[in-house]
Amino acid sequence: MKYQASKSQTKAPKKQAAALKYSAQDNAAPIVLAKGDNALAEEMIALAHAHGVLIHEDPHLAEILNTLDIGQEVPQEIFVIVAEIIAFSYVLQGKYPANWQGIQPINTEA
Repeated sequence: MKYQASKSQTKAPKKQAAALKYSAQDNAAPIVLAKGDNALAEEMIALAHAHGVLIHEDPHLAEILNTLDIGQEVPQEIFVIVAEIIAFSYVLQGKYPANWQGIQPINTEA
């Protein structure tokens, strides 16, 4: 018997993207600023690259964020992972809290 894949099994995975806004001064959870699937997701990613915005690729997190409404705060269930990604992005940009001692920026020159 010959096996034939159904269309749902051969379908390309859906590309998703979400943009978050976070302001440390507001002392509030990050909010969903934009979200999109497929072509819109690709355009969002291209614009982020063009403007030097750091991008974290995680299809599972993008899927969760895309279920939220624009303007909605990141829910408590995923807050820790989002906070870790934001904190790491600050370190990559050489930003540290004023009360940190002995921390040196990462040397990005090769």
